[in-house]
Parts: sequence; C-alpha cells; structure tokens
Amino acid sequence: MATALRPTLVRATRRAAVTRPSAFINSISLTSQPFSTSAHAAQANEGTTPPSSSESHPPLRLSKEQREMLEEMIRVDQAGELGANWIYRGQYAVLGSDKKVGPLLQHMWDQEKHHLKVFDGIVSQYRVRPTALRPIWEMAGFALGAGTALMGKEAAMACTEAVETVIGGHYNDQLRELLKIDHPDIAELRKVVKQFRDEELEHLETAIEHDAQKAPQHELLSNAIKQGCKAAIWISSKV
Repeated sequence: MATALRPTLVRATRRAAVTRPSAFINSISLTSQPFSTSAHAAQANEGTTPPSSSESHPPLRLSKEQREMLEEMIRVDQAGELGANWIYRGQYAVLGSDKKVGPLLQHMWDQEKHHLKVFDGIVSQYRVRPTALRPIWEMAGFALGAGTALMGKEAAMACTEAVETVIGGHYNDQLRELLKIDHPDIAELRKVVKQFRDEELEHLETAIEHDAQKAPQHELLSNAIKQGCKAAIWISSKV
C-alpha cells in the first residue's frame, strides 16, 4: 500500500510545487479584525524578502463555516507536528548513536521541531483552541517512536514511512480545501502547508530509501500505524 501511495503523493507534490517562502505567514484574518505576525523559515539563505509589516490586507470576513474549518485545520496540524516531534524523539533516544541512522533522524526531527514552532505560533496568534490531548499525544508519540526503534532500524523507518504517508495525504487534502477560499491571507497559509507537505514527503522518501519496507511484518506494522494516525487526526479535530 505504501508503495502504491508513494507515486501519487510525489506527483501531487510536483504539481503543487512552489518556491519555498522564507516568511511562513504574515496574517490570517480568522475574524473581521486583522492580526499580524510573521514566522521566518530556518533556511535564511534562500534570500526571499519577508513581507513588509506596513503591508495590509482589507479585513475580509470569513464565513462561520470557513472559520470553523480553519480552526480545526490549524488545531490538527499543531497536534500532528507535536506527535511527529515525539515520535522522532523516541526514535532518536534509541538509535541516535547509530552513525548511519542517527544523523537522518536528527535532520528529520529538526524539521519537525520547526514545523511545531510555526504552528504553536499560529495557534497562539490566531486564538485557535489547541487540542486538549497534548499530554496523550506526547506519550503516544514517544512510545511509538521508541517502540519501533527497539524493533530495529528498518521498523523505525517503516514507522516514518507510514506516518509521513498519512501526513502527506492529509496536507494535500487541506490544500484542496484552502484553494476554495479566495482570501489574500489564506494564500500565505497555503504556502506554509505546501512547504511542510513537501518536507514530510521528503521524510517518506528517506524512509523508503533506508529499507523501511524490509521491516519484519512491514504491511501489518504500516497499516496499524496508518490507522492510528488517522484516528489521532480525527480525535484532535474534535477534542
């Protein structure tokens, strides 16, 4: 299943590919009153000039349905990046000293830390209620990461493959919904989601390249993790 999903996600990435912004977000007018903030990418050497703080957009009003969708979307994304952070934390606790796998895990974990930092800022700035299950996702993420790492390098990569398959598809679904909203600030949010989607798919590719599908009981393990991720997404959208 992972092999079948992979080309679909990669094709979607290529169709939607855009230049990665150095300013992730300027403002998202979730209410009729505009807010302003900015979170800059770690890749400062890209040379993209952040939007000027003097720039402003008309305070376009989002519908009740659009606001609810965006709040749910932001809450789920923050929870997802939180879970991913703790999965990599657990994997690194077990395999961090491995000269081959350790640096790969560190690189992917660093990107997830940045993703979480951005979404933490968005949740705070735009007054979105975060998930009430943060402690549970932290414990579950660490247990999943450490548990699969203890099964071996291949199982750890199979975990990454499964998680990033679900997250990549989830971000693609969000992008389709965001394209339906004609609002200048939502265009900025789309850039954030596209960049993070692309990086999650890079993690998927990395996992496959490093023998994810050679893990014992790969199909069973992968399907179990995918179903768990989908359940966590649904629960986080509601709680």
